[in-house]
Amino acid sequence: MPKFNGEPDYIHGSEPCLGVLITNLGTPTAPTTKAVRKYLAEFLWDPRVVEIPRPLWWLLLHGVILPTRTSKSAKAYAKVWTDEGSPLLAISKKQRSALQTALDGALTGKVKVELAMRYGEPSIQSALAALRASHARRILVLPLYPQYSASTTASTFDAIAQEFKHLRWLPELRMVNQYAAQPEYINACAEKIKTHWQQKQRSQKLLFSFHGLPKRNLLLGDPYHCECQQTARLIAEKLALKETDWEITFQSRFGKAEWLQPYNVERIATLPGEGIKSIDVFCPGFSADCLETLEEMAMTNHEIFLQNGGESFNYIPALNVEPAHIEALVKIILQHTQGWPERSSVNAETADKESNRQHALRLGAKQ
Repeated sequence: MPKFNGEPDYIHGSEPCLGVLITNLGTPTAPTTKAVRKYLAEFLWDPRVVEIPRPLWWLLLHGVILPTRTSKSAKAYAKVWTDEGSPLLAISKKQRSALQTALDGALTGKVKVELAMRYGEPSIQSALAALRASHARRILVLPLYPQYSASTTASTFDAIAQEFKHLRWLPELRMVNQYAAQPEYINACAEKIKTHWQQKQRSQKLLFSFHGLPKRNLLLGDPYHCECQQTARLIAEKLALKETDWEITFQSRFGKAEWLQPYNVERIATLPGEGIKSIDVFCPGFSADCLETLEEMAMTNHEIFLQNGGESFNYIPALNVEPAHIEALVKIILQHTQGWPERSSVNAETADKESNRQHALRLGAKQ
């Protein structure tokens, strides 16, 4: 049986609100081997991330992966660490604040926006506790992964479901599965690229780089690869690009198994030999700049391109806190909260809350 905590899940007469939980992958608390090892151990132990039988994977993870990868990853994090800490966390906090401000003006009822990382801090557990303390009886979860994958979006659901096991009264729950083709999101991506081209000369080719996944995931039915293709095609169409003007690649390959191709590193190395001396790179699958975009792409892959004869490599930053990005996320939230009281012109649920409270007290309620 579940072990419910001792605090009541509801206080009679309290004003309910809409809770919006935005989530992202996560980050270590510091660019140190100790902090990175802790983060990687949590991240890589998730069976949604690495689908290998647990006993075998435990041996590989603790006997090979963590001892060899932790120090290298810590050095990479140190390259991008800022005065505000992790770039991903710093940007995500600004996204949360911007969404709170925008939704306060867009909804008629009370709304509370919280931020959580699937791995690390702030945790999903702490974010859900904060929403519960704000009396959020309806929660919309928005994982900031435009393209769905079991290793990201589904893993987020797993963590939320695990926390809900400990609640006596569950809130209403909705979850955004993906927004790979959301028009406002596509427009925001296209405008970001256009703005870059207005500020700097357009390169010979535009690369859309997405985070990679094992090919096995695709063969087992994960839609991620297809949604990446859809996103890139729609952005290219919005920019009126010819087929030869752009390509898709996949980055962050890990391990020896075959992953989604073409591999970013290999393709970047071969482009100069084909006469492509200048490229622009945009990562539509990353809602905020992070290690994979700032260190892997803007630094390491930049160097690889130049070493193989390239002359100009331009990384176009993620959407981050761009107004068009926040507007797109607000649109998604409004679409997925239709029918809830906060979307109504009159919040009927709270209109007679004091009357309901008094009635509950007469029936024996303690609060």
